[in-house]
Amino acid sequence: MDTHVKATADQVEPPAASGQEREAGDDSVFEVFDDDVAGDVRDPYPELAAARREHPVQRLDTSNMPHADDAAVFFVYGYDDILEVLRDGKTYSSAHIIDMLMGDIMGKHIILGMDDPEHRRYRALVSTAFRQKALANWEERLIVPVADELIDRFADRGHADLVTEFTFPFPTLVTAGMLGLPREDLRQFQRWSIAILGFHSNRERAITASQEVKAYLAEILAERRREPREDLISDLSRAELDGERLSDEEIFSFLRLLLPAGIETTYRSTGNMLCTLLSRPDQLNALRDNRALIPRAVEESIRFETPLLNITRMATTSTVLHDVPIPKGSTVMLMLAAANRDESRWNDPDDFDIFRAPRPHMSFGQGPHNCLGIHLARTEMRLALEKMLDKLPNLRLDPDADDPHIRGQVFRSPTSLPVLFG
Repeated sequence: MDTHVKATADQVEPPAASGQEREAGDDSVFEVFDDDVAGDVRDPYPELAAARREHPVQRLDTSNMPHADDAAVFFVYGYDDILEVLRDGKTYSSAHIIDMLMGDIMGKHIILGMDDPEHRRYRALVSTAFRQKALANWEERLIVPVADELIDRFADRGHADLVTEFTFPFPTLVTAGMLGLPREDLRQFQRWSIAILGFHSNRERAITASQEVKAYLAEILAERRREPREDLISDLSRAELDGERLSDEEIFSFLRLLLPAGIETTYRSTGNMLCTLLSRPDQLNALRDNRALIPRAVEESIRFETPLLNITRMATTSTVLHDVPIPKGSTVMLMLAAANRDESRWNDPDDFDIFRAPRPHMSFGQGPHNCLGIHLARTEMRLALEKMLDKLPNLRLDPDADDPHIRGQVFRSPTSLPVLFG
């Protein structure tokens, strides 16, 4: 498997250089969401903080968020209120995600759009493929070799753009390796991923790509059922709990969801972490001196710069949240980024501080729908940082580069991160 991983990494061409014109859907694009979806906003946090103080639960009768035509949309900004919603899957359903957002693209078995008891059964089955032993195996035989390979491409050069040369290809290669994809198919896999991730801006293209992914995966799944290997598709084909197994359609839906869940969020989280640390050399130096602080740095960066700023639920019955009546059928927008900077939970929440005592944040969700790949994402981010500290001495922002920064009001990450080292 080590040889396969290295060859896979070699197969990927670097995306277009920073500053080169790109279009959504182009093979070289790494900013897979258009500005009208991600939002070209540098700092949404003052506005989110004002909303949290002035109206913790805010009703809007018109909104471009997915909702029933005759229902209102409620924005929720506070940590405790969001926690209440996430823990109460009976009152606040996830099923609308299939009906209103992604069912025609991802299929009808999206774990994000399931409620109990279906969700409990499905999650228990797919979780068998994410057990701790499998994660340890992926770390040693896949994640570490991919990180080494990517960094070694530019380690002798003295400069790089960490977004185009590392943070974007890194989770793509890891996910492809987990699935056991043939190396000659990886470029097509990237094209499909980009098309599906861009479903907000071009839904027809996303649907077409999803259908092509299903046809492609059907052949691989049939082969893995005949001859299992050490990969995620084989694990899912064999997953069994109390005599129940996953159907082909359930596996297809899970694998198609793995594209945005396994690639997009980790790409953005890793870029946010590196940008935030490089902008604060004192804290980056503290990590050089004490590697034991790296897990804290990972958690603090995910809290401080949430890669996905909001998620939705739908009220299954009329209820009340923070003294605000919420009618049945209303869409409830949970503003995770606002919750992650709630001053009632963190002192000085707008400060980035790797020495902060860690507390659970909202970036991976909470309750029954907390992120299934939470440990994998943390592992990828931790190893990315460790490898850069190992291989890139005196890593620093390029002082002559154009103002690298994090942007977005739905998804957030830097679009370039020029650095010097050595």
